[in-house]
This record gives sequence, C-alpha cells and structure tokens, in this order.
Amino acid sequence: MPRIRTMNSRKPPEGWNKVESFLDEMNKKMRSLENEDTSKKRKNEILWPIFQINHQTSRYIYELYYRKKEISKELYDYLVQEKYVDGALISKWRKQGYENLCCLKCIQISDSNFSNTCICRVPKRDIGNKVLQCVNCGCRGCASGDE
Repeated sequence: MPRIRTMNSRKPPEGWNKVESFLDEMNKKMRSLENEDTSKKRKNEILWPIFQINHQTSRYIYELYYRKKEISKELYDYLVQEKYVDGALISKWRKQGYENLCCLKCIQISDSNFSNTCICRVPKRDIGNKVLQCVNCGCRGCASGDE
C-alpha cells in the first residue's frame, strides 16, 4: 500500500504520468476488495486477490524498467521507496530460478511445516496431472521450469 501523499511529500520524478493511470487502476481494484463479501471464503482465500494485485503491479513496473527500459531509475526507486511496488519481489525475479515467482511467502521456509518451499514451486512435470493450488496466494504453479 503506497504512502499517503501530502503537501510535504516528495514530488514524483519525471515519467510518473506513464505509470500513474495503471497504479490508480490497481489501487481501485484493491479498494473494491475491501468492500467484497468474504463470509463464504476460507480464511487463507481472502488474501489471494491482494497477492495477485501486488504481483500484477510489481510485474508491470518490472517489465517497464528492466525489460522495456521505458522508465528511469529515479522513478523506479521512487516507486519502491513509496511502496507502490514490492521491491523484494522484483529483486527475486532478477535471480535465476525465480523469474516467475508469485509471492515471497512461497519461498519462505520458516512458514511451512517441514521447512520446504510451497507446492507451487514444484515443476508441473513432477506433479503430474494433479491440480494443486498454493495455500499462501492461490498460485497454481510458478516454477521457472514451467511454460
């Protein structure tokens, strides 16, 4: 969740208008999730759409900065510092084997029962025809070997 912009806040750097509309759209989606009825969902399913929106936002900025090189370093640093995007998740995407990582919770071994990573990190060819879904974020498979 980004910080609230006040009169004393830092001004956004040049190129802000390229990403502002997308960030506003994602913020509206996040706000609509607050009003959504969650009584029929399991406790862990309530957070899945939030993880998905966080992933979409961070992936969009990652693509603009690292792949397409359409935004400046100053704008990227501003977005990370103001918490518009998840800087830790983006830094993992740059490492080999984590290019398609869905969320950081899926690789934290301290949160699992047997000190393993999440089921979504297992390649689909090793699972077979089973349809498994991650308990943390609802991902169905984000291993780098998958296509």
